[in-house]
Amino acid sequence: MKLNIEKIFKFVPYEEVEKYKNTAKKSNLALSKKEGKGNDYMGWVNLPSAITESELTDIELTVSKLAPKVEIVVTIGIGGSYLGSKAVIDALSDNFAQLKADRKNPLVLFAGQNISEDYLFELRQLLKNKEYALIVISKSGTTTEPALAFRFLKKDIEEKYGKEEAKSRIIAITDASKGALRTLATQEGYKTYVIPDDVGGRFSVLTPVGLLPIAFAGFNIRQLVAGAVNMEKETSHEVKFENNKAEMYAAARNALYNSGKQIEILVNYNPKLHFIAEWWKQLYGESEGKENKGTFPASVDFSSDLHSMGQYIQEGIRNLYETVISVEKVNNKQVIEKDADDLDGLNYLAGKRVDEVNKMAELGTQLAHIEGGVPNIKIEISEISEYTIGELLYFFEKACGISGAILDVNPFDQPGVEAYKNNMFALLGKKGYSI
Repeated sequence: MKLNIEKIFKFVPYEEVEKYKNTAKKSNLALSKKEGKGNDYMGWVNLPSAITESELTDIELTVSKLAPKVEIVVTIGIGGSYLGSKAVIDALSDNFAQLKADRKNPLVLFAGQNISEDYLFELRQLLKNKEYALIVISKSGTTTEPALAFRFLKKDIEEKYGKEEAKSRIIAITDASKGALRTLATQEGYKTYVIPDDVGGRFSVLTPVGLLPIAFAGFNIRQLVAGAVNMEKETSHEVKFENNKAEMYAAARNALYNSGKQIEILVNYNPKLHFIAEWWKQLYGESEGKENKGTFPASVDFSSDLHSMGQYIQEGIRNLYETVISVEKVNNKQVIEKDADDLDGLNYLAGKRVDEVNKMAELGTQLAHIEGGVPNIKIEISEISEYTIGELLYFFEKACGISGAILDVNPFDQPGVEAYKNNMFALLGKKGYSI
């Protein structure tokens, strides 16, 4: 993975970025020592290198036993309990995997990430005629959205298969010793995995929360972890600031933020990366948006959104910048052929790959946006694979921890999330809550 911040220097000189060098180094060192604000939720920092062979083998064995019996695995969770696995699975999957009848691995679907009655009804209708299993993810077991979905789906799966068979098709990922889901899993005899106490939801993709659904989808979790391990080394506090991608990105973001650029748009040119951006938005929005501070994280899918958001990005309020995820190599070759009539006027592209056109759209957009007053940061991955996605996820996590510390907030809590819950409970008549 490569990071290039040179295209921001027209707007904030390198000296402004370098001002954050000492703070970034201190913040990174504090993360490695698990010191500072939110230090009880820093278990993710050395998580990749701490994952053991036996942990990976256990996940692979669970998948090997259950996957041949099912067509669909429904993962029930919200926020970090679904976004990480959804992001990785979508990035690595065929764009039309859901429509293909010759899939070798179960289709991983998601529930409990919304409170849509239509979504729940349509999912239940689909599952009636399918062989399926459930993964339910919650530290407490009482979070409204997943708990509600699990109540319905648990009833359905027990009626379909009987309680004895159903319990072999339900896997719970929860707290090690406490909470409603842990109690239920123990009573029913579900296979369980533990969410570490010191890893928050948005940093949990490399725990069983993410690894189990990703493995069910047929992807190599060992390579995913290996990529993260490599990035853990490359972003260590011992790596010089100039060579440390996470420290440089965190410093660049804060330099731009303090120059008035308060919106960061994560850009991709490959639709497979759409949910990487959704995961990234939670990671940075929930980590930094506190005490009336923080860059607002947004995202676009180019070139699609150039035909909807492109005008605003080019000529709207100049309070934004872009971070572009660029993919160096794609594997599926499509060459543009010459057409005898050339009614569409595209013969000038004959002989070129579609990806070359996409790359020129990327470069042309970058040039136009910089000219229009939009700083650009570029993150380049060599290809979309388990290894490179593992690198990318850990890079964003480490940079987020450093950036939040530079901003002087606790990047690992989310007190503001409770406000809507309290109001919702009061409106629904839950005892002990009022508006």
